[in-house]
Amino acid sequence: MDQSISKSHFSLPLIAAVFALLLPLSSWAQTTQAPKQDRWLHVRVESPQPKGETVRVNVPLELAAKILPTINQDHLRNGKVKIDASHTDGVDLRALFDAIRTAKDGEFVTVQSNDADVRVAKQAGYLLVNVHEKRGEKNDHVEVRVPMKVAEALLSAGKDELDILAAVHALSTQGDTELVSVKSNKESVHIWLDSKNVSD
Repeated sequence: MDQSISKSHFSLPLIAAVFALLLPLSSWAQTTQAPKQDRWLHVRVESPQPKGETVRVNVPLELAAKILPTINQDHLRNGKVKIDASHTDGVDLRALFDAIRTAKDGEFVTVQSNDADVRVAKQAGYLLVNVHEKRGEKNDHVEVRVPMKVAEALLSAGKDELDILAAVHALSTQGDTELVSVKSNKESVHIWLDSKNVSD
C-alpha cells in the first residue's frame, strides 16, 4: 500500500515536470513557423533588334498594394480603374466572368482564321487566353494565364470599374506562376510571379 502511494506521488510531479517542459516548446514551435514568403511581380521586355534594349522590372506586391491607393490620375483612382462603357462593347463583364467561373473546365472559344487563331479556356483554376496573330508580316503570339481568384477580385468593384488593388491582394496568395507571355517581331514581354527579388 505504501509502495503504491509513493509511486503515485513520484509519478505526478514527474508528469507535471514533463508538461512544464513541453508546453513552452509547443508554443515556441507555433510562433516560430516559417514566415510567409514575399511575392514579387516580374516584368521583362526584350527587343530582338540589334541595338534593342532589355528592361527588367521587379516589384514586391506588398509595395504595389501600398502605392496603388496613393495614385489618383486619369482613370486610376484609389486602386480602381474606371472602364469606359464603349470599351466593353455592351458586354456585362461580371455576368460573363460568373458564367465562366461556375462552368466546368474546358475550351470555350476557338477561332481559326487567316488573320489570327484565338483560344479561350478554363483549366485548373486559371482562365487561359491564347492569341496568335498572322496578319501580313506579323507573327505575334500572346498567352495570358489569369488565376480565377485574381479575375474575381479584379471584377469585385462597382459597375464599370476594375479593382486593381483587390487583384494585387489576391495575386499575393498565389504560388509561382506565369501570367503573360508576348512574342512578336518587335519585342517579347514576359510577366510572372514568384518569391525572388530579382528576375532571371
